[in-house]
Amino acid sequence: MTVDPNAATQGFPSPRPAHGRPSAARYLVPALVAGAVAVGLGVYGKAHDPQGTAFNLAGFSSTGAVKSWLATTSFGFALVQFVSALMVYGRLPGPSWAGVLHRWSGRVAFLVAVPVAVHCLYALGFQTYEPRVLWHSLLGCFFFGAFSAKMLLLRSERLPGWLLPLVGGLVLAALTAVWLTSALWFFRTFGVTT
Repeated sequence: MTVDPNAATQGFPSPRPAHGRPSAARYLVPALVAGAVAVGLGVYGKAHDPQGTAFNLAGFSSTGAVKSWLATTSFGFALVQFVSALMVYGRLPGPSWAGVLHRWSGRVAFLVAVPVAVHCLYALGFQTYEPRVLWHSLLGCFFFGAFSAKMLLLRSERLPGWLLPLVGGLVLAALTAVWLTSALWFFRTFGVTT
């Protein structure tokens, strides 16, 4: 007995053919989730009573040094992800495994950024006492919101070719600004220490 894989399944309606452009909801949901994540983190950070510290690792002189090195590691993997994205999109020559490199460098960058964000929110909260700190707080919340939107868009079909690189660029730009207003500032102020 042979089975026709293209035959309609009894009892289930056939899928409707795709017509025209995707609905706006396909883009609205990731945008709303991004806004909710960013605002939620900001509200929690502002309403939460800062505890002063959340973690410290042996071998580091301070939590500031731990956060700065973790943020620098995350930023380094984000740069690898940027270069590998250029390879995936054919803007740079690259190996056949550039897609795997892109996915894993992004995963590592995010996983290393999470303890930094947890410490910032729990230990310091959403601070506004000087422009650098205000921008750092805003951009940190924006980064996690934009990252959430990117992850949701990855699962969408028939996206315009420019959308995912645009959102990925926003994620990288936000992480870069967060790194500049925190880790680079720390290293310039206190020296490159562990």
